[in-house]
Amino acid sequence: MRQIDIQNWSRRDHFYRFSEFDHPHFNICTNVDLTRFRPVQMGREVSFTAAIVYLVARTANSIPEFRYRIRGQGVIEHEVVHPSITVLSSEDVFSYCAVDYTEDFAVFAQRVKERIAYVWENPTVVDKPGIDDRLYMSSMPWVSFTSVMHPLNLNPPDSVPRFAWGKFFEEGQFLKMPLSVQAHHALLDGIHLGRFYALLQDYLDHPEDVLFN
Repeated sequence: MRQIDIQNWSRRDHFYRFSEFDHPHFNICTNVDLTRFRPVQMGREVSFTAAIVYLVARTANSIPEFRYRIRGQGVIEHEVVHPSITVLSSEDVFSYCAVDYTEDFAVFAQRVKERIAYVWENPTVVDKPGIDDRLYMSSMPWVSFTSVMHPLNLNPPDSVPRFAWGKFFEEGQFLKMPLSVQAHHALLDGIHLGRFYALLQDYLDHPEDVLFN
């Protein structure tokens, strides 16, 4: 973890400006292409949840702005951030499920399997206080949405990015899925979300190289 020198930071004015907003988060939702990814994921018999959580986390970790967090009056950059997903129980309520990220997909997929099994037996919607090295992720496979709004507690500021994906749908010969990204505007702009989507799509287009090499 390192402290950002705000006074010499190119985002200094943006940080101060958007930190004053009552609702400083913004959200972009677009459709990602699963046409190449889905057959490989199914053919290799790997969990879709583990694979998509891994790819989103790997993409976010590759872009420094997704690892920035507001701490008090300052900003820090984590070396690595970890996904915290929602897991639906048999009673139609969800539980938080944090998974330590690693670039080794086989290791990560096993961690996802073990953590999901654990929270099924030990459900919770309480996270450890003061933990912000997270990437919050939700799956809503019942609907192909076009936008998402996440609940926030902004006192103190919550600067953890949020991701949500929905139901697959066919568009001509392509298989697509809505993916929403929400972030704190004091730390990220549209250009950073654009880089996120571009890199994620490249990973989705080359699943064998990213997941199995």
